[in-house]
Amino acid sequence: MTMKTFNIYLSGVGGQGIGLLSEIILRAVDYAGHPVKAVDTHGLAQRGGIVVSQIRIGRNAFSPMIAEHQADLIVSLERHEALRAAAHYAKAGGTLIYYNTVWQPLDVRLGDAAEISSEAVKAYCSGIGARLIEIIEPDLEEARMQNMVLLACIDRESLVPSVDSQHYRQAMADLMAGKMLEKNLALYESKRAAA
Repeated sequence: MTMKTFNIYLSGVGGQGIGLLSEIILRAVDYAGHPVKAVDTHGLAQRGGIVVSQIRIGRNAFSPMIAEHQADLIVSLERHEALRAAAHYAKAGGTLIYYNTVWQPLDVRLGDAAEISSEAVKAYCSGIGARLIEIIEPDLEEARMQNMVLLACIDRESLVPSVDSQHYRQAMADLMAGKMLEKNLALYESKRAAA
């Protein structure tokens, strides 16, 4: 099956698990049988800096780099990064899914910039006609598993065309094992089944 080019831009802060999330999506797309290219930027990941992954799906995706305002899907694990990614990469009419938490960027901590509200994210998406999915799980046991909550919603809402649960599970099994796989898979399955 030939898929029209589909671009996914992922962003977060070092330590949130955006790298694992992007690798799961990348492998799931591959398991679904689609040509896929990807690139990660992990420059400041260990210092709480920005982490970005770009995934391009389809036969006409010749480079892994997404041009500005050409992302069909933005996936973010942090509110500031969600708005930053959307402002630079979201396609009009695309989708932004983000986990509504704040890991304050340095300029906010220093008082040089104001904290971004979820209302600002909503207003931006409304202005470009983008679908917005905001996720928050206040009772989540481990913050490091926010990426699985997003993945479950991405699957449940079929946000990546022609990729289904079986493909995501295969990808997870490639990248995790033992208790880590069990815990992440259990959370993913419970959230995927949630209404």
